[in-house]
Amino acid sequence: MANKKSNVAAIAIMYFLFFMIAFVTGLQNPMGIIAKAQFGASNAMSQLGNLMNFIAYAFLGIPAGLFLKKRGYKVSSLTAVGIGFTGVLVSFLSGVLGNYWIYLLGALISGFSMCMLNTIVNPMLNTLGGGGNKGNQLIQFGGSCNSIGATIVPWFCGILIGNVTESTKIADVNPALYVAMGVFALAFIIILFSEIPEPELEAAKAAGQKVEEEGTLALVGGAFKHRNLVLGIIAIFVYIGVEVGIPNIANLYMTSPLAEGGLGLAAGVAGTFVGAYWFLMLVGRLVGGVIGAKVSSRSMVTTVSLVGIVFLLLAIFLPSTLTVTMFKSAVPVSILFMVLCGLCTSIMWGAIFNLSVEGLGKYTTIASGIFMTMVFGGGVLPVVQGAVADAMGFINSYWLIIIYLVYICWFALFGSRVKKA
Repeated sequence: MANKKSNVAAIAIMYFLFFMIAFVTGLQNPMGIIAKAQFGASNAMSQLGNLMNFIAYAFLGIPAGLFLKKRGYKVSSLTAVGIGFTGVLVSFLSGVLGNYWIYLLGALISGFSMCMLNTIVNPMLNTLGGGGNKGNQLIQFGGSCNSIGATIVPWFCGILIGNVTESTKIADVNPALYVAMGVFALAFIIILFSEIPEPELEAAKAAGQKVEEEGTLALVGGAFKHRNLVLGIIAIFVYIGVEVGIPNIANLYMTSPLAEGGLGLAAGVAGTFVGAYWFLMLVGRLVGGVIGAKVSSRSMVTTVSLVGIVFLLLAIFLPSTLTVTMFKSAVPVSILFMVLCGLCTSIMWGAIFNLSVEGLGKYTTIASGIFMTMVFGGGVLPVVQGAVADAMGFINSYWLIIIYLVYICWFALFGSRVKKA
């Protein structure tokens, strides 16, 4: 009974951390609007803060996996939360000083925290669920908590920013930074006084042994012998580009002036649409969590990637003169289909992770670190998409997203089959 109670508490904590990941990461979306207004950045350069946040994964993914393997879930969680508080504090100071480069530093530090937290919560939930469909189910429910944070941020920051003008500043979103720091402080206290299961450390202790020490190269090499992991980390690289690129570029599209090919909407209105995208991710993840124990990850990813491709093809080819009224604003129907893509991207993260680490055994924790390394695709690919938007227009940039979805579909159908590379 005590073990079950401990598991329930651990699952609740992991869900809380999932919320934090989305809230802090989501701050980079409205910051792109501020970068264009305050610093005259191009569509590509407006995504630099987002890039800094995600590039942290490239540097810390594997070290985070090694740290988790050696120190366990609780120490790793406390460390990640402390780093996250520091990152948001630096971002806040950048608003006080009016210095964008300090903001970028804060985004980078926050990215280190998000990488560590992601490295922790995914294998922890997968382990508590016993892997397989049940593990995927717990990750899907965790993703629902993630989506709540992601839904709140663009709406909240959009209201704080209001109409985008030359006087729009980083300091406008300081209240959101206060919330983030408060959440981190509360999380630190909760984790500090909570018991979190340590399956690997406890198993080693019961056997009267020290935690197995292997060289980094040996651990990484062992993990890379699994073909589904190799192809899975490519899938997660492009998936994060899909998840982040769709709403980020849509936000720029909606808030950019008509003369620049945009729609000229207020940031608050655009933020509502972006928030709707993340809300649909919440809905999709809740559904994924309910059916996750019965429907395989492979079937989930295959279905939603194909539907996503259809939605984006409609967004590209339907005429801009065809409009739909949403949230009391008339917008091209393409925005509707971009928002609906939230249903498709919703379950991909947990399902791709589940497929990628299947059959890895003792390499699961280091594989989680490798997996997190590739999340920097969420920083790189939106910059690439922004550059395409600069050159060919906002709508045409979504051809890149379609290409990424084709690969994800292939991975689900064929690349995720478990066998050694």
